[in-house]
Amino acid sequence: MPAPDAIHDAVKAALVRDGWTITADPFLIQYEDVTLFADLGAERPLAAERAGQKIVVEVKSFLSPSPMRDLETALGQYEIYRGFLEITEPERNLYLAVSTTVYENVFARNAIQMILKRYRVAIIVVDLNDEEIVSWIS
Repeated sequence: MPAPDAIHDAVKAALVRDGWTITADPFLIQYEDVTLFADLGAERPLAAERAGQKIVVEVKSFLSPSPMRDLETALGQYEIYRGFLEITEPERNLYLAVSTTVYENVFARNAIQMILKRYRVAIIVVDLNDEEIVSWIS
């Protein structure tokens, strides 16, 4: 099992503050002979008459000297997780969680926005200081 990202605890706290219940830390993704670990599984009931929302969150800190390399790694991991989740737990939505700093300095760039839209990457932007979700981008 890999070590959690540097911002793992802040993202987890932000989700709880936003009304989510953490159901797995880490979240096990298993398909045939492959076992992977996404960072978090969470659920939030919507209302008594509707089914609750379920998500899987992969947390990324982007701490290496190359943000593009971090993006390549994160995107590859995201696509693999999404592929397995579509088969094993299709009711769950996958999100990539990043800090406001990473979003503003890396993800907000036009070229990166094109890639994120092309691959339909759902993003949670978290203010690490306040441990608060700033935005959900689908």
